Amino acid sequence: MDAFQTIIKFFLNQKTAIGYSFMALLTLGSERLFSLVAFKCPCSTENMAYGLVFLFAPAWVLLILGLLLNSRVWKLFTGCCVNPGKIFPRGHRGHCFCVLGQIVLSSMVAPIMWLSVALLNGTFYECAISGTRSQRLLDMLCRDKPKECWQELHRVSCGKTSMLPSDSEEVKLSLQAQSQILGWCLVCSASFFSLLTTCYAHCRSKVSYLQLSFWKTYAQKEKEHLEDTFMDYAKKLSERNLKCFFEDKRPDVFPMPTFAAWEAASELHAFHPNRQHYSALHKVVDEGLENGPQDTETSMILVGTAQNL
Repeated sequence: MDAFQTIIKFFLNQKTAIGYSFMALLTLGSERLFSLVAFKCPCSTENMAYGLVFLFAPAWVLLILGLLLNSRVWKLFTGCCVNPGKIFPRGHRGHCFCVLGQIVLSSMVAPIMWLSVALLNGTFYECAISGTRSQRLLDMLCRDKPKECWQELHRVSCGKTSMLPSDSEEVKLSLQAQSQILGWCLVCSASFFSLLTTCYAHCRSKVSYLQLSFWKTYAQKEKEHLEDTFMDYAKKLSERNLKCFFEDKRPDVFPMPTFAAWEAASELHAFHPNRQHYSALHKVVDEGLENGPQDTETSMILVGTAQNL
């Protein structure tokens, strides 16, 4: 039993890495499915548009889905047209752009995975570049090749050129090599940038590593309990209303947060070292709804599961 609990605890502690691994496998499977089932290079002058659509359109869709499914997007923008001060609070106008940057970066993971896998496979790039009309690319690809290469490059992907099979295969391998080089460059660049931003966030942190770890744990637990509490209170309130409706009587007072409390608890949170509140809700509970002095707060970047709270 202890061994089972240890295994469960290990998976819970590594759920971010496991989630990214699952996303990578899902991206790999989706790309292979697209390549084998949906993708049919036309081998015509439409190669460029067709290949680029299959290369970038899924990445764009994944980016939009990542933004739609990120709760921090809606915490940032809900009600901002009615009250712009929610995203540009006095004294902390730069905090919005900091949070927006974190949201975009976290949503870029899936698109970059798609582009990396698609480029490493080479199918979409090969089709797209074989339809190029750039003289520079044509000179690079068809150097020391028969003149048919300049005229029939768009047919290389289908193997329907009048060139010798060896020349056609050489051009095809060159296109695949270019695609894989770009894929590895993208993987290395994304990994280095991720390391750079993570190091920068931790270097700029004004709290210790242990306190930052506690903050992430608290934020995750608060999120879990908040969802459970929503369900519990919604159930109780609906039961009270239905009972009063069918029994035709006035309802008892049901304790609920005020409108101002809902607004304050929904704000984006910035950490202040002298007032250790680990969320906007924590701040509302401790300090109430009175507006305190506009002190300079420290915007923190939470790396991990608590990021979407």
